[in-house]
Amino acid sequence: MAQSRTKYTDVGGTPELKAAIQGKFKRENELDFPTREIIVGTGGKQIIFNALMSTVEPGVEFIVPAPYWVSYPDIVLLAGGTPVTVQCPADKGFKLQPEDLDRAITPNTRWVILNAPNNPSGAVYSREELLALAAVLQRHPHVWVMTDDMYEHVLYDDRRFCTMAQVAPELKSRTLTVNGVSKAYAMTGWRIGYGAAPQALIKAMTKLQSQSTSNPSSISQAAAVEALNGPQDFIAERCAIFQDRRDKVVAGLNGIAGISCHLPEGAFYVFPSCEQVLGKTTPAGKTLGSDEDFILYLLDEVNLAVLQGAAYGVSPYFRIFFATGMDVLEHGIARVAQAVERLS
Repeated sequence: MAQSRTKYTDVGGTPELKAAIQGKFKRENELDFPTREIIVGTGGKQIIFNALMSTVEPGVEFIVPAPYWVSYPDIVLLAGGTPVTVQCPADKGFKLQPEDLDRAITPNTRWVILNAPNNPSGAVYSREELLALAAVLQRHPHVWVMTDDMYEHVLYDDRRFCTMAQVAPELKSRTLTVNGVSKAYAMTGWRIGYGAAPQALIKAMTKLQSQSTSNPSSISQAAAVEALNGPQDFIAERCAIFQDRRDKVVAGLNGIAGISCHLPEGAFYVFPSCEQVLGKTTPAGKTLGSDEDFILYLLDEVNLAVLQGAAYGVSPYFRIFFATGMDVLEHGIARVAQAVERLS
């Protein structure tokens, strides 16, 4: 701001930020994108919104693996399209299976979205798993791929991140790679996301953005340049802290009779099952019939707010966010335990 970086910028992002994003893709993902194939938006959500509003109309189908981030289906509906949910069960690691993807594709399918590390499950695709999905997509050249890589750097147990355009270059010409600075750099409030794709799609998205929000905040863009070009060693240090919290939260939840929690591979959420407490009765005499009943019971009984799995397309689960202090997390787990103990 002191340097007067407070004016309008190019609609799709400053040259400096596009160059930083270009360097990030080359350095971290082995992807080469000219800056004309890059767009910057007000958060990753706007990048997804722009893409869908530019390409989806009535009759178009958008494949959404579940569990999914809550905004995906609603943006598709807003654009006039049809979200097609494909269940990714816990015993498959909450990951989309090639045979299930193949069955879901129709002549009307335009997009499939892959979000990994996943919000809310923490699922991460290996290179081999992405290649298996890519083999299916190669048989369906009318289907585009959108990868939401926002949690790219939040990985555990020495996992390595990879994205579809990287492992399957033959799909790069029909892939939109979405990312941002919110999670890796703790810049959620700065609202900077970006995407890279073939120029025709980026041009359409930029035109839409020019008539909606115009450029993202000039100040936020300048900050994002520093984030992408600056030191990166703190990211691994932070992930080690998150991994310790993950392990303690999962162990604590699995110590509660009736709650079962798998070990997430990335992101900073746990997604435990409450299936074994359904059918039980609360102290007020209400029988729990769904994960929504359970999370409302937690709110009413022990003043604990979590989110029901149904909002993410999978039941009966609930989501807990663990990017906070361990004292808060321990207190929250204790409240879950208290609430479950009061059921009969």
